[in-house]
Amino acid sequence: MATLLAVIAAGDLTTQAVLAAEALRKAAAKAGHRIQVEIRTSLGIQSPLDAAALSTADGLILVGSGDFDDGRFAALKRSTASLDEVLGNPAAVLEKASSSASAASAAAGPRRIVAITSCPTGIAHTFMAAEGIQQAATALGHKVRVETQGSVGARDTLTDEEIREADVVLIAADTQIDLSRFAGKRVFLSGTKPAINDGKALVNRALAEAKTHGAAGGATPLADAVAAGKAERSAQRTGPYKHLMTGVSFMLPFVVTGGLLIALAFALGGIYVYEESNAGTLGYALFQIGAKGAFALMVPALAGYIAYSIADRPGIAPGMVGGMLAGSIGAGFLGGIVAGFIAGYGTAFLNRHIKLHRNLEGLKPVLILPLLGSLLTGLLMIYVVGTPVAEALAWMSAWLKGMQGSSAILLGLLIGAMMAFDMGGPVNKAAYAFSTGLIASQVYTPMAAAMAAGMVPPLGLALATKLFADRFTAEEREAGNAAAVLGIAFITEGAIPFAARDPLRVIPALMLGGALTGAMSMAVGAELKVPHGGVFVLPIPNAVTHLLGYVVALVVGTVVTAVALRILKKPVAVTAVAPKPAVRQAGAHA
Repeated sequence: MATLLAVIAAGDLTTQAVLAAEALRKAAAKAGHRIQVEIRTSLGIQSPLDAAALSTADGLILVGSGDFDDGRFAALKRSTASLDEVLGNPAAVLEKASSSASAASAAAGPRRIVAITSCPTGIAHTFMAAEGIQQAATALGHKVRVETQGSVGARDTLTDEEIREADVVLIAADTQIDLSRFAGKRVFLSGTKPAINDGKALVNRALAEAKTHGAAGGATPLADAVAAGKAERSAQRTGPYKHLMTGVSFMLPFVVTGGLLIALAFALGGIYVYEESNAGTLGYALFQIGAKGAFALMVPALAGYIAYSIADRPGIAPGMVGGMLAGSIGAGFLGGIVAGFIAGYGTAFLNRHIKLHRNLEGLKPVLILPLLGSLLTGLLMIYVVGTPVAEALAWMSAWLKGMQGSSAILLGLLIGAMMAFDMGGPVNKAAYAFSTGLIASQVYTPMAAAMAAGMVPPLGLALATKLFADRFTAEEREAGNAAAVLGIAFITEGAIPFAARDPLRVIPALMLGGALTGAMSMAVGAELKVPHGGVFVLPIPNAVTHLLGYVVALVVGTVVTAVALRILKKPVAVTAVAPKPAVRQAGAHA
């Protein structure tokens, strides 16, 4: 049995069109097929086909001539017939169409489908949609794997290999799903209800209508290449490093917001704006929002989202509770990191080993796991790890604050070289996370060195493409403009596409400029209270101390990077063009 569609375009032959439609319906019923017929004549359209019909059909019959509006049917196997053929032998027309559709279906063979289901509560609809997709795809002869993003986190997580081999990605979700791992794949988006109500129709629609996610033609702009490089770096993160970087990325907005508000408070009320005598002033209010609000949430956010990366949503509450405790006992960002890992791995362990009836699963993410995870994390922070971590942080903070002369320069050299080495990779992020975390302990000089050194690689490359154009291809020279914008915004990854093409020459030049910038920043004692924003935060009063020396360090590092690129890179081969003969103008001397 086949499910067919027919469109009859008959112009002024309205009667013949109606008779042909009825003949097709009777022949289909006799042969055991299902058919829907749309009639298009000069009197208008009768029985128009709807989206549901288009998604479930096996084949299409176009009868007559005229406007079929056939752009709707791009994915369907078609057959054509005249009005006379349908009126004379409708069974033969149907047989031809059903045979063609069956052959096309057999040629296509079973498809590989990967799917994600999710709903706001993450309980019933998530798993009902998954079951609907699995049953429908199996019944249609396709291979399917479904990842559920439910209340206790992701289950049956899709592997990179499964995604790579899939013909289509089906997202049946009522929540926002991260699609970054499906770049270049055919993706179809839907809610959970179609998967529950009619899984076969949804699967057929996905196979027919899915669109390539992130498709782009032509040369890749630098911004897109940078985004792809960042996504690749993110995908390569595994284990504890991945979890730490997740926590740092969620912490950053709190640090940036708090730092800017504190800087504005100092600008309005002076360096003693936080004293009670200034209560009621705008500067005092901004300081309270920045220091007692945003900064107070830094460590809890770090710990909470480290735990989230490990244990998904059930880990957030235990992680944040542990982060708050770390702040209260003086363990700072080091304590937040420890608390995040305790909460994450502890909650994940509890989630795996606590088994409940399916009807009670909803209690785990809102009651059982937050309670037990917070209890485990809190007790360990208070009685076991909190005090030694706090002592270690206090020692490290005192040592960093007391650094002078050659010790500070060496630290700046190290941070600068690390920031420029892999431009957003593990080494870069380690230096950045270290510098950002120290802001919570009022140690600001490493952050200044890290941001300046992080701006240098793309800025140095942008300058080199202008001063030493013969060392770069036309495409790289064009990309230099975008690299400059990324550089001033402190997006070190803007240098990745250049370094990927010639790493043995480009990376040493970038490290030289970055290390020099970091050393100069530490030498002048520059402090930075905002861990992002590039040059756009420099004009804000008190955001950066020793501003002139800091800008000089940034400029010197950029110039040194450009000169090093000129020395290390070889000229790009160009096609020789014969010079045009000189044209002697009237009045010129021989």
